[in-house]
Amino acid sequence: MAALKGNDYYKLRSKDGRDLIFETPEALSNACNEYFSWCLSNPLMETVVQKIKINRDEEEIRLVEVPKMRAFTIQGLCNYIDISVKGFNLYEEREDFIPVTTRARQIIYNQKFEGAASGFLNANIIARDLGLVDKSESKIQVEQPLFGDE
Repeated sequence: MAALKGNDYYKLRSKDGRDLIFETPEALSNACNEYFSWCLSNPLMETVVQKIKINRDEEEIRLVEVPKMRAFTIQGLCNYIDISVKGFNLYEEREDFIPVTTRARQIIYNQKFEGAASGFLNANIIARDLGLVDKSESKIQVEQPLFGDE
């Protein structure tokens, strides 16, 4: 049965929408900082083959795990704090959360830029992600012979 026209049932609800995951900017800031710390504490591991000298005449080949820098990303941050990227973007629209979301984006940008500039991250991938790729346009003009000039 449908509700009657002109009813005031909507006034009976206790709140509009669902609760925010992060009630305060400080809570979001703490979650972002926790993600950044986690990335630094959990680098990606690459297995490489290394020759190790045992003595003057002998070498041994071993597999060694080498830590690799883990790039900060908005997607990684959102996965870590269990919200969608769209949800993070909605926090950016809230005036009280703007300083926190802006700071998080700045930290992510800076870490990627410095990681690529120092050779720890793939510069081509990071440059494209950060929108730093030089774009050049090549125009080739082919002259067409006139019909009577053959």
